[in-house]
Amino acid sequence: MTNEATATALTTTLVASLFGELRIETNTGAPVTISNRRAALILAILFLQTDHSIDREALAKLFWPHRFLPQAKASLRQCLHDLGRALEALGYSGLNVSRAVVALDPQSISSDISTLETALETRSDEATAQILAIGNRPLLQGVTLNSAFDNWLTLRRDHIDARLKAAISAGHAATEKSAGDALLEAARVRFPAFQTAAPSTGRITMAVLPLEQFDDVGGEFYLADAVLDELSAGLGRIGGFALAGRTSVAAITARGETLTEMAENLRVSHLIEGEIRRRAEEITIRIALIEGTTGTELWSDIITGSIESFLEGRQIIGENVIAAICNALGISQSPAPSRRMTTNREAYTLYLQGREMLHRVGVDGAIVKSVDLLERALEIDPDFAECWMELADAHINVAAFTPSLERVKNSADAARCAQRAIDLDPNQGHAYSVLGVHEWTSFNPSKALDYSLEAYARDPGSSDVASRLGACLLYLGKAREALPYIEAAVERDPIFIRNFAMLVSAHLANGNFDEARQVGKRMAELGGVRMYFALAQFALGEYEAAVENHYYNRFFLGSLLMRPPGMPEMDDAARDAYFKFAARGLFSGEQDTRNAYCQMLDGLHVTMADPYDSSISMPAIWMGHSELAMKLYSERIHPANMFGLMSLWIDIDPIRNIRLHPNFMAFAEKIGMVEAWNRHGWPDLMPTDPRNI
Repeated sequence: MTNEATATALTTTLVASLFGELRIETNTGAPVTISNRRAALILAILFLQTDHSIDREALAKLFWPHRFLPQAKASLRQCLHDLGRALEALGYSGLNVSRAVVALDPQSISSDISTLETALETRSDEATAQILAIGNRPLLQGVTLNSAFDNWLTLRRDHIDARLKAAISAGHAATEKSAGDALLEAARVRFPAFQTAAPSTGRITMAVLPLEQFDDVGGEFYLADAVLDELSAGLGRIGGFALAGRTSVAAITARGETLTEMAENLRVSHLIEGEIRRRAEEITIRIALIEGTTGTELWSDIITGSIESFLEGRQIIGENVIAAICNALGISQSPAPSRRMTTNREAYTLYLQGREMLHRVGVDGAIVKSVDLLERALEIDPDFAECWMELADAHINVAAFTPSLERVKNSADAARCAQRAIDLDPNQGHAYSVLGVHEWTSFNPSKALDYSLEAYARDPGSSDVASRLGACLLYLGKAREALPYIEAAVERDPIFIRNFAMLVSAHLANGNFDEARQVGKRMAELGGVRMYFALAQFALGEYEAAVENHYYNRFFLGSLLMRPPGMPEMDDAARDAYFKFAARGLFSGEQDTRNAYCQMLDGLHVTMADPYDSSISMPAIWMGHSELAMKLYSERIHPANMFGLMSLWIDIDPIRNIRLHPNFMAFAEKIGMVEAWNRHGWPDLMPTDPRNI
């Protein structure tokens, strides 16, 4: 090759238009014309892949699903030959073909997808113009080949649209109001029901406090909960607000603090508080908007009427109050779809009761009672979308926080309810995150991440949705991507203990050991379990402090630490002996003690009613007990033990022993992780498939 040709090869790049009809050209404007249709589709596939590469065998099966694999591979070789010759004639040298993988050099390509994502990260005015130019054209419009390829393309379109919606949400939150509103309006050309992300620092953060109820009539009455429900749901659909999580609000208000103290501890700029008085002849509601740093009342209103007018017109009342709050704060309400609520008073009351019971985590029997109440509500009104979503969460909580022996079934029940909620109301973002949880139990983490991204794109202001997306990324070893979502969840729900456990794990997986210790300490100060604090101390070499902290967890057995299914209550002596043995096995650094604890875990796996319980699976990972950990998770993943998967990616001894085990990649392939990595990008600690190196 001449020097001139070499220079051309090094400087020629490919530019693809993927929205609408496929068009690829070089950076000089020369069209890339390939007569072999499948060879041209290979280029399109590589542009759509997150890392711009794909396994050759997967490609062969995608193009020729009904042929024997050797025949399909032979046809693929011809396609790759034709593609290589066409690109070489144009002076492009960025196509890399090995025995296992086909890839494009990321530095030698660009597309309308990549330029849009870059614009969303930098300048929203450019992003707005690009979104308007793209409009509602689908990716690779009109492209079809066979059922396998068509299904793959449908999933890829869904994934990229979800990724774009998440990026638009982040771009909207990070820009000043006028530019953000313009971006939002442009986004709705493509995504008509699009909802914006929670505001970033500098925008309005708010907590809706439980309304006090004064009742002269007596009996159970849930009007205060109904008003709170309407206000929280309505404000949560407005892009100008970020709402504090319900769990944290409940915990803070129980302390009896002043309004300014509550605002500080909830990290919000404004509060909504009020009261309801019920008399025999009328009901009076007072609602006020409070400036958090001073406690100054910015707006208030008093509404009076009959009980029937409130129950039948609660949505209208909520919308009027929300409009007044927005006006007081100078925020324009962006249109958002209304919730699919019930008009049946009894069903609504049962829904409110069930939701209240669901959030009493740690109260014996509360979650099971919640399921019963919500199911009764749905018997009355089977089209009550919000209730189906709450029931989906209840089933997940049964699996995760009760000693259930049917945890995979509980997860399947949750997925069924979540899908019903989506069928009734497609804007149910939280429901998609529940579907994502269930996909893990079906060994389909790739689909789980698709659902988690879709959930976040539809409901980015929800702390639950953000935390579940962060968790899904953590499980897959993508800790750098996970950290911002988990931090956002903690910011919105700063008292919710579960989020702190994820944040400790995310910091550890990113190598931020000091930050992990600080978060673990804060978790302990909030009254949470101390095992994650202990893990951070262990990572820093503070072995005895870690042992002491884990030993303290014995006081949480039966409350914050669920007893495994079938486990009888222990007397104090037996409990203390068990936790002392476990603490030293996990965190003392003594090899003999560690070996003895591993043997005990092996025995528990054989004898316990749920051999996959988190009391076995999580310490198996923390102990680096590779054979047991991989056996457990390759046989069963359920909502109670999947939380342990995020610890796999902490790069310390002995945890890293699992990732470095010779059978780890076979294990990862079996539980679906490799498929997820091929589609969504490889883990931080494994940038490429180690089997191809």
